Amino acid sequence: MDEPIDDLADRFSQIADQYDDKHGSKEKPIYDACATLVIEHADPRPDDVVLDLGTGTGLIALALAGDAGHVVGRDISDGMIEQARSKAADGGIENVEFGYGEFRDPQYDGDVDVVVSNFALHHLPDEKKHEAIEAIADLGPRRFVLGDAMFFGSTDPEEPLFGHGIDAATVGMLVDVLTDVGFVVTAVERVHDQVGVLVAERVGGD
Repeated sequence: MDEPIDDLADRFSQIADQYDDKHGSKEKPIYDACATLVIEHADPRPDDVVLDLGTGTGLIALALAGDAGHVVGRDISDGMIEQARSKAADGGIENVEFGYGEFRDPQYDGDVDVVVSNFALHHLPDEKKHEAIEAIADLGPRRFVLGDAMFFGSTDPEEPLFGHGIDAATVGMLVDVLTDVGFVVTAVERVHDQVGVLVAERVGGD
């Protein structure tokens, strides 16, 4: 899909206050398992800066804040950003910041050690996914962890897991793009035939 960014942002702002519970009974365990793997594979060091793209309500960013030096969450939805900020304030978590940012323009100028993204890249068509991953590589992180809808089998499954807003790529295409921009894919986690986690490390990174 290639939904205009303002429309996509508005759609998510409208559901921001229910987003954490919005997944259906079939989807939620898969979504939760994917998020858990992203958090585990991110594995930040105590002085690392982590950038969470498509942070939503801050689930991943807030989970990583206890281990990282600083966490930056970026999203296109004002409603989601406000939910994330509220959760951080309620939890007394001070080493996180949330604000507007896109995959191809995260609006963050500092150093980045680890980039994570969970269930956000699928909103871009394949050509823009490639551009987004290039932009992530240009930030210079040593690790990029992507959890998302992706096809391990047929790209036209008889039983689609998600019914809307999903433009999933094949695992092979994503691995090829990551390799093209200078990463080495060090782990591929299959959560479901249509959901997975890819871990990419910088070639020559420490």
